[in-house]
Amino acid sequence: MAAGPNYAFFKGKIVPIDEAKVSVMTHALNYGTGAFGGVRAYWNPEDEDLYLFRPLDHFRRVLNSAKLLLMDLPYTPESMLDILLQLLRKEGYRQDVYIRPLIYKSSHVIGVRLHDLDAEFTMFAQPFGSYIEDEEGSSVTFSAWRRVDDNAIPARGKISGAYANSAFIKTDAMLNGFDEALVLNENGHISEGSAENFFIVRDGVALTPPINANILEGITRRTVMQLLTEELNMPVVEREIDRTEVYLADEAFFCGTGVQVVAIASVDHRPIGSGKMGPVVRQLRDLYFNLVRGKLDQHRDWTVPVYCTKG
Repeated sequence: MAAGPNYAFFKGKIVPIDEAKVSVMTHALNYGTGAFGGVRAYWNPEDEDLYLFRPLDHFRRVLNSAKLLLMDLPYTPESMLDILLQLLRKEGYRQDVYIRPLIYKSSHVIGVRLHDLDAEFTMFAQPFGSYIEDEEGSSVTFSAWRRVDDNAIPARGKISGAYANSAFIKTDAMLNGFDEALVLNENGHISEGSAENFFIVRDGVALTPPINANILEGITRRTVMQLLTEELNMPVVEREIDRTEVYLADEAFFCGTGVQVVAIASVDHRPIGSGKMGPVVRQLRDLYFNLVRGKLDQHRDWTVPVYCTKG
């Protein structure tokens, strides 16, 4: 069997992935009227189990996106988790995987709107490693594009159509020789990366843009904030961050489900700190990867074993 995905949850049941298809007339395909989530599961070879990281939080956010899009879906976070466990057990993965839950307007109609349209929920999982190749020393630039404002497309939902903005940002950065980009909002303050939350460390304090800076209310962001304060005894402050503050930071990093925790070595060819991954980010990465693989006693309620082989 191929590496996967081999199956998908589609129209109420788990089917072979080749059967999970939509029409070219699908409203979401034409107008971006969908939303998605991203969930990671991590293989722990000692336990011989796959650990989902904060799946209920992710599914709550998917359903919040459904509210924004006027979707009435017959699911709860718990029922979505049950479907995911069935899907992963059918796939039988013994490696790190990324799960994509997707909600979308499924009606076959022409016309821009959100009301009086059918909606569907689908989901698949596939093997997945690093989102950014150099996780220990990425090179970053400031994008000429601005982050979409919350009054234009809600930043709190992972709205499919909004990610055209991210695509412009990411492609321009990579074609110019960088791994990733930082994006400013309309007020000229830092929002986030193309698809990641952002932190700097300066003078013993971790700083991150506030939720009203047109950022996604990241689940990994919340996790990182808690790890910094509880495990590394570092204060975290949510406030506006200026561009030049980044150049003068001691350390900087991205975080998110896809990107995980990625150290930033340089921004616009200016080294951040020593120009290498700093001690705070190194400790944070070690903590994070032990946590998501079910190796830490603390916050064990954040992980859900798929195969339940331990004990």
